[in-house]
Amino acid sequence: MNSYGSFPGARPRRLRTTPAMRRMVAETRLDPADLILPAFVREGVTEPVPIGAMPGVVQHTRDSLRKAAVEALEAGVSGIMLFGVPEDAKKDALGTAGTDPDGILQVAIRDVRAEVGDELVIMSDLCLDEYTDHGHCGVLAEDGRVDNDATLERYAEMAQVQADAGVHVVGPSGMMDGQVGVIRDALDTIGKEDVSILAYTAKYSSAFYGPFREAVGSSLTGDRKTYQQDPANLRESMRELALDLEEGADMVMVKPAGPYLDVLAKVAESVDVPVAAYQISGEYAMVEAAAEKGWIDRDKAILETLTGIRRAGAQMILTYWATEVARKLGSARR
Repeated sequence: MNSYGSFPGARPRRLRTTPAMRRMVAETRLDPADLILPAFVREGVTEPVPIGAMPGVVQHTRDSLRKAAVEALEAGVSGIMLFGVPEDAKKDALGTAGTDPDGILQVAIRDVRAEVGDELVIMSDLCLDEYTDHGHCGVLAEDGRVDNDATLERYAEMAQVQADAGVHVVGPSGMMDGQVGVIRDALDTIGKEDVSILAYTAKYSSAFYGPFREAVGSSLTGDRKTYQQDPANLRESMRELALDLEEGADMVMVKPAGPYLDVLAKVAESVDVPVAAYQISGEYAMVEAAAEKGWIDRDKAILETLTGIRRAGAQMILTYWATEVARKLGSARR
């Protein structure tokens, strides 16, 4: 063509010409401080136990957990979310190991706090599913359904023992109605006003939790559809969000992350508190499995999934790749 008018004047490709140009105009940036490492600590083991469905992730011993916390801190990760895995013999209908001051999670909180102090934000899973012999997130009524209000009493006790152990942030993940308000009152009652609550505001009943069940040695029978959210619903998440904020949530979270980016974006647009997203076990396992077969580029896929979560509005991302990615981001900037 000879007519200059027939060529485009606006050429977005000009801003994609070189790596330096693309880096300069990038709208979304990942930083190590955006990342939180979920970690499992198992009672009664002398060596870390690999999790078959989550290559590269282990159930830690107390000693290896301390090391993992230090490595996360040195990589620039902001926080660590702890999950306790008790011995099977200690599981019961009420999940009493979860409120035992000497239970595995409380011991682990004290271990990590002694190791890193306040330099790393120590978070704890506040839920009964790891500790109950039936595997549900609460106390069961006679008809087999989870009793919401009886469970709240247990959550209040859990919050207090975790706070006494030295946790900075509790993460109530059971999706019981009123859980944030009850936990806030329980913490304030014992003078733990500075302990924050990361509300699992939108936690969906997802098919992607499968590997996590192995990670925590779940005893679950049945499903959790009567308390976790229906994947079809978004407005319901906004109702949960309003309730959590009214009850005193300091931060809110969407879980899972990848399949619910629309929910994450809606939540992020609607609040003035920090927003987190949890890239869960199934999301992790899919990338690792596909990469192992050579179907995708593992490192690029990891960064792309995390960037997408960040772009959708998450200020904090819980991911099992936290330390690895933080190290790579740090190296890339040196």
